[in-house]
Amino acid sequence: MKKLIVTGLVVSFAAFLTSCGDNKSADNNAGATSSAAAADANKATDNPSYDPNRGEGKFTTVELGSSVDAAKAEGGKKVFDVKCGACHKLTDEKLVGPGWLGVTTRHKPEWIMNFITNTDAMITKDPKMQAQLEICLVRMPNQGLTDDDARNLLEFMRKNDGVK
Repeated sequence: MKKLIVTGLVVSFAAFLTSCGDNKSADNNAGATSSAAAADANKATDNPSYDPNRGEGKFTTVELGSSVDAAKAEGGKKVFDVKCGACHKLTDEKLVGPGWLGVTTRHKPEWIMNFITNTDAMITKDPKMQAQLEICLVRMPNQGLTDDDARNLLEFMRKNDGVK
């Protein structure tokens, strides 16, 4: 009985060692995946109908006031607490997704609104989002937010970025 157990352990250990060895084909596949993602990003920028400043969606212009709409920002905080706060911090620190600090200085309001309401298409077409996906390794789920929710979140983001 001891010989059977020892033999089983030796075979299991040998299988473990071979599975952890240098697997060059896996490395080659990873490179192919990165190349495919880069090619997709190039296609997105080569597409004349895609505007990387606006993103993909129905928002072509978003009018912002010179100051934050406090009521909308409060509504945005409520949406953040329920839908966004589990994955995003209000600082520049990455949690699951990127931190929100400075997001309104890095992206135009139209881009933010389109990303919030049309997440899947933006991740597919936007090179910035594809690069972010490579960093975060988790695809943001479509939260099914309304246009009003998205506008409220935008005001909350502006408030978080220090707009008075």
